[in-house]
Amino acid sequence: MASTRERDQIVETPNEARQAEPGPSVAALLAVSLGLAVLVLAVVWFVFFRT
Repeated sequence: MASTRERDQIVETPNEARQAEPGPSVAALLAVSLGLAVLVLAVVWFVFFRT
């Protein structure tokens, strides 16, 4: 998998440009992280600040 040169530009396939296989969606990762953060904050609020 070597890149090629065409008219002073390096031409690569999409996988070569990413240098990795496509992984899980970034949006899904952010959504799960946000959900977990909200859950943790809700638990902390109920345990410490509920009167």
